[in-house]
Amino acid sequence: MKLHQVIAQYAASRKALGESFKTTEHILKAFCHALGDEAEILEVEADRVQAFLDGAGSVTCYWHRKHDALRGFYRYAISRGYVATSPLPKVTPKQPPRFVPYIYTRNELRRLLDSVASYRNRSLLVEPHTFRALLLLLYGAGLRIGEALALTLADVDLPSAMITIRDTKFYKTRMVALGSQLQQAMIQYATRRQQAGHSQSGSAPFFVARTGARLKIPTIQQAFRRLRAHAGISRTDGARYQPRLHDLRHAFAVHRLTAWYQEGKDVQKLLPLLATYLGHVELASTQVYLTMTPELLDAACTRFEQYAFQEVSHD
Repeated sequence: MKLHQVIAQYAASRKALGESFKTTEHILKAFCHALGDEAEILEVEADRVQAFLDGAGSVTCYWHRKHDALRGFYRYAISRGYVATSPLPKVTPKQPPRFVPYIYTRNELRRLLDSVASYRNRSLLVEPHTFRALLLLLYGAGLRIGEALALTLADVDLPSAMITIRDTKFYKTRMVALGSQLQQAMIQYATRRQQAGHSQSGSAPFFVARTGARLKIPTIQQAFRRLRAHAGISRTDGARYQPRLHDLRHAFAVHRLTAWYQEGKDVQKLLPLLATYLGHVELASTQVYLTMTPELLDAACTRFEQYAFQEVSHD
């Protein structure tokens, strides 16, 4: 039987159980494509499976995600008699060390924004006012870069201070409210965008290049690396990666949680709201963003001390 036929059956059976199966299905389709769309499931050899798992780089968490997807698939294939044994490797590599995101300080965020106008040594596709507005939205609303660049004019309701994020990482659509300062910053950008003569069609991209075309993720990532270096922001903890554009989202989550602690809010009740705002399906996904920083730890400890002393005073 063809590999793609068994994958289709497996996906249908999982979806019939009410599972959100898109991520695993995407991995299995990539596996099928790597082996050839007409490959027979009985002809899939262990070395081809190993090559798919290994990819072109070092072992990452994605290696294990692919392995989990294939393990479930082959468990299904064996139970249906399509194959007798699984071609997956018997020994799996250790999970790589957990990636630690970089949490920008507020001073570093100001340095990044202040450097937008001067970091370039030549004309680039992304204009300074566009880049600044994009950075403000990524941090101020905790968006993923792909979500921000996918926005159209119809998705951005500035009078209502609301944006619509469509088809996110978890295949959901969500509404994101903007604070008053962020709303004003987006209005200023939208005004300059209109003055530049860019399309005002509802389907036109909100963030545009100098040419009026939709900006691409690699373009912004390259510009951000240049900006970060110009602003003098780098890691000193020996981590593999320098501070990334996506770390603005991590900083948003950590700073929001820190503020709640400092304001004396019930963080346990508010955490699900933060997860919804970030577009996470499960609360555990949000917890990944809540890296402990000295500021966050101090705020949490202060809250605990206040609670503990209050308990003591009641005894």
